Amino acid sequence: MADAVRDDTLVVQSQTEIKHEKSSDSVSVRITEAQGFDQHETKRLLRKLDWHLIPFMSLIYLLCFLDRTNIGNARLDHLEQDLKLQGIQYNDCLAILFPFYIAAEIPSNMMMKRIRPSIWLTFIMVAWSASMIGQGFVKDYSGLMATRVFLGLFEGGLFPGVNYYITQWYCRHETGFRMALFFSAATLAGAFGGILARGIAEMSGVGGLSAWSWIFILEGLLSILVSFTAYWAIYDYPATAQFLTSAERDEVERRLLQDSGHLSNDFDMKYVWQAIKDWKIYIFMLICMTGFCPIYSFALFLPTIIKNMGYTANNAQLMSVPPYVFACFFTIAVSWFADRIRQRGVFMLSFQLIAIAGFACLAGSGNASVQYTGTVLAAIGIYPQIPLGMAWNGANIGGSLKRGTGIAMQVMGGNCGGIIASYVYLTRDGPRYIAGHCILIGLVSVAFFLTLFMTIWCRKENARRDTLTREIGVQELTEEQKILERELADNVLWFRYMT
Repeated sequence: MADAVRDDTLVVQSQTEIKHEKSSDSVSVRITEAQGFDQHETKRLLRKLDWHLIPFMSLIYLLCFLDRTNIGNARLDHLEQDLKLQGIQYNDCLAILFPFYIAAEIPSNMMMKRIRPSIWLTFIMVAWSASMIGQGFVKDYSGLMATRVFLGLFEGGLFPGVNYYITQWYCRHETGFRMALFFSAATLAGAFGGILARGIAEMSGVGGLSAWSWIFILEGLLSILVSFTAYWAIYDYPATAQFLTSAERDEVERRLLQDSGHLSNDFDMKYVWQAIKDWKIYIFMLICMTGFCPIYSFALFLPTIIKNMGYTANNAQLMSVPPYVFACFFTIAVSWFADRIRQRGVFMLSFQLIAIAGFACLAGSGNASVQYTGTVLAAIGIYPQIPLGMAWNGANIGGSLKRGTGIAMQVMGGNCGGIIASYVYLTRDGPRYIAGHCILIGLVSVAFFLTLFMTIWCRKENARRDTLTREIGVQELTEEQKILERELADNVLWFRYMT
């Protein structure tokens, strides 16, 4: 115990010491010693960042999620019959996307760190859009499988990449609301996808192609048109952002430095290994997996579930819209409030219980009204968990490269849930899909207990560090101790976990 205390002593540092740090770099000195903007100026700066960063990121994620899940809408327009899919071949086509999506995530976030985000995000967007267009021309099971592979490979870098990108502009307690604004595009994609699919259904037979082909082709063309503007619409980093004044650029960097202390922003593989060996990230991976599984199940099968309540295919497309609208509202609202009070776990626990209630309605009743109410409750419960969980994990990882790797690992875990989701609702279990609903109740319940564990652990660890800090007292660090501190990431004693 004495050794642990002595090690912690080496890395104690008060927040106020940051502005006294000596640096050979004049820019770092100016940023560190600046007094910062007042409250009004800070709010104006954050609004400026929001307007220039979040709308376009939300747009490209809307298109990404739409391209990934529109196969659920295409299914209602005779996709399986035209491609002669049998047994669980449709489910296989859903699942094949995710292993390649997962494999792309950590390398993609390393590329985000290595080269400019504007270049990397533009490249992957053009590539997945081309894959989406190609999917509209497939003729059989193997062709659909092949295009889904490429779709997963190129889409895999967007979600972890943008979440990491947000952490490079905002302080830890400000990221949740921004991630929610960005992720809410997934709920809008579900709503927009249903409306769009209903309209495209009228194109059946045009050019000798079925309606499901036009869903893939037109939505792919929309994505590729937007991708051509991405290079100019994406701002790389605060230091090079032309929409900011020189004083604003310095202030953004000063706030980030004050928020992270001396923790390293270097590109060094040892920080990747730090993330890989951090047990806490694996817990968040499991929480994300048990959160994304119901989301993907919902997005891929909701039109089918609603159709089996007794609606026609066209009406089922439209009836899939309201659950997403409710989910969008609650995702943004709760994330804003969570940022205000700087809490994550308690909100996740509440919405997990709502999700369980929603899936229980679907599993427990054959009444169409009760089932539809269940879809609304399930949507409200599952969607807010992802931005809350992403912001929670990102805020609790110290150091730039470790954070980028940890976020990618978390999304990898989430997309393992996508593989499971592809087989939750099997045709043989229709029309009620009771087994699938019960599986999702079990998974959300696992997420509840993991979330409860992390909430309790973070609070106890913060209390332990508070006690040690009081016992040791604040002291000036030597240069050797500061170097040690840079490499400790969130294990440094002054770091406090968000709960």
